Parts: sequence; structure tokens; C-alpha cells
Amino acid sequence: MKKVKFYLVRLPIISIAIFLFCCVLGCNSKPKNSSLLLEILKDSKESIIKKVQSDLNTHEVQILFTRIHRDSSGLPKFERHNFQVNSKQYFYPASTVKFPVAILALQKIRKLQSQGIPVTADTPFKVLFSENLIKKTDSTHPKNNLTIAHLIKKIFLVSDNMAYNYLFDFIGSDDANKAIHNIGITNFNLSHKFSDSENENSTPRFIFFNQKGDTIYNQAPIISNQKIKNTNLGGVLKGKGYIKDGILIGESMDFSEKNYVSISALHQILERIIFPKLFSKKKQFTIEPEDYFFLRYWMSRTPNEVTIPFYDRETFFDSYCKFFIYGDKKGEMTNNIRIYNKVGLAYGTATDVAYVKDSNGVEFFLTATILTNKNEIFNDNTYEYDQLGIPFLAALGREIYQFEKNIH
Repeated sequence: MKKVKFYLVRLPIISIAIFLFCCVLGCNSKPKNSSLLLEILKDSKESIIKKVQSDLNTHEVQILFTRIHRDSSGLPKFERHNFQVNSKQYFYPASTVKFPVAILALQKIRKLQSQGIPVTADTPFKVLFSENLIKKTDSTHPKNNLTIAHLIKKIFLVSDNMAYNYLFDFIGSDDANKAIHNIGITNFNLSHKFSDSENENSTPRFIFFNQKGDTIYNQAPIISNQKIKNTNLGGVLKGKGYIKDGILIGESMDFSEKNYVSISALHQILERIIFPKLFSKKKQFTIEPEDYFFLRYWMSRTPNEVTIPFYDRETFFDSYCKFFIYGDKKGEMTNNIRIYNKVGLAYGTATDVAYVKDSNGVEFFLTATILTNKNEIFNDNTYEYDQLGIPFLAALGREIYQFEKNIH
């Protein structure tokens, strides 16, 4: 603990050095940066971290790191450290939004149960998009069923887009946003699915049925009344061009109507799932202990650890959805470290929100995002994910883990 205090209480000479270092990096003075994170980044021997540090503004880096101190009774206490965290600066959250949607789907199941409707997360359902278009099977399910629980597994194992779309429609965007805001988390607005052709303002009908095939819950289409537009945020206009219908449009891409979740919001949502009892009832999700266990279990699994659903090991390697520490490696991950997380990867932006814990008691929260789009053209599928984005997050995760390990 003495070493930790040494980092937090610096002498003036060190403070000046850190200030000069921040100026060299071109840090924005508005978001207050943690001296601890600055020190970790400055001392890093990882070449990819140094490369990103040389052009922080271009890469739109934001990092939120929470140290966890436990008292004599084991009760955790948080110590947060920010680097360029700015909730008013937009970044595209991509698949990280699937994480809160998975939670809210379980919360809705519990709400229906409280109303006397006999559904569970394992109750099969079918989706009626129209009279002629009905979806009621999932080939990755052992009984070929669509279920909320199985869709959540697919979201965490391989970040399945259709699984998210079903859950998004089951909840409804208005109710999803309201539910997150109601537990005290702001800077969160869901507005769309991961598809181009489906109507974002109206959902299909959901019909849940029992083993006999009898309907036990019929959910009518949900109409969204909210018009989300992130016009109060900086950075919603990105790049110098984008591809639309195969044609290059020579102007910035507008993200003002896209999903928006800040780094801080993602971080707070995960904190509530890992340590719900640290928050008042008003700020907790309305789910049961077994739901928390279910979420934590599947958040921390890799494709190689499960057989149902089964995924090809070559395509879906262990670190497929684990960017921190292992993202730049495609071999098997060590059993010594568990990463409870959700990643996002789209429009050149790589993001990870994670709780990391090892068998020796090292534990911390880490959320970070980075933009890699050298040609400044969006939607052309030409991004530096493998060369820069994911390796940076992997290296950052290793640096934070090693820091915690050294002082544990």
C-alpha cells in the first residue's frame, strides 16, 4: 500500500515532469488526467504504446482504470484513474452496447415474471417480422430454439450481431435508455441495431411458448418515440469521407444518430455487475443473484472453453473477444487470468470494457478506446485494427496488469 500512496502523492518536481510530458503528448487540459496513468504510460517499454502516445489526438484515446482495494473484511473500495476521459467527446461504441442490452433482457424477463407471466431466459420464442417472415429457430441451440439465455451466450462468446438485434427488439430502445438512466448512469443512448434494412422505430412481435407449443406471452410490436441525436457532443463528425452504397462521399461521416455510450457509462455498468452490493438498490439492476452469476460466467468464457454453442476454433480463437492482455495473440489464454468483458470493433474504433482477476488476487477494472483510421475514410473496411488498435489495447492491459501484480 505504501507504493500506491507514492504514486498518488507526488512531489512538485515530479508533478512538473508529468505536466511537461502531458504537453508533449498534446493532452487536452479539460479532462483531468491521472498522474498514475501518465506514469504507467510514460514508463512503458511497449513500442505500440509509445507509437500511439506520439499522436493521441488522432487516435482519440480514452482510458479509465479502477484500482480495487479490499479492507480486512474483504470489502472492495474503488480508486479511479482517468486518461483523456471525456463523456462529451464521441466515439463509436460498436459491440460494447451488446453488454448492457444482455443485462436488460434478463431484467425484462424478471419484470414479466413479477407480473405473473411464466417465462424464463430459457423459454423458447419466435419472432414475427411479418405474416410471411417468421424466425423461430437457432441452429446453434441444442434444441434448435431461440432463447434469451442462448442469445446472451453468443453475444459474449463471439459478439453475435443477430443475437443483439433480437434482444434490442425484445427490450425496445426507449425502455433500454430509460432503464440505464434510472440507475444513475448518464451519457447512454441506444438508437439502432446492427443492420441496414430493418425498421429501427418499430420492433417485430415476440411470441414465447411452452413445451406444448402453447403461447404464454405475446409481445406486440414496440414503437420508439425517441429521436436520438448526439448533437451536443464533440467528434460526431469524423474523417474526410465515407463510403455509402459503394460510392465515396467527400465529407465527414455523421455519427450524431448512432449509438452513444461513454467510457464512464460502460465502466459503471460493469462495476454494477461485478460488485452490485456496493451500490444502493436504486442504482442496481433489477435482476436475481443467478442472473449475475450467469452474466459473469459467460462474460469470462472463451470459445475454446465451451461446446454449446460450438464455434470453429481457427476462426474464433481464445482472444477473439478479449483485447486486453491477449488481443495480439491467437493462442490459448492462460487459466491464471480471468477477463470479464465486452469488446467493440467497428468504424476503425476498438474498445474493451473489462474486469480482470487472477488466481493470486490481482484485480482491476479497465476500459479503453482507440481510433485507427489512417486514410480518414469511414465504412471502407480499411482500418489498422490488427496493426495498431488491438495491439495497443493488449499492451495497455499487460502494463496495467503488471503494475497491479508488482504491488499486490
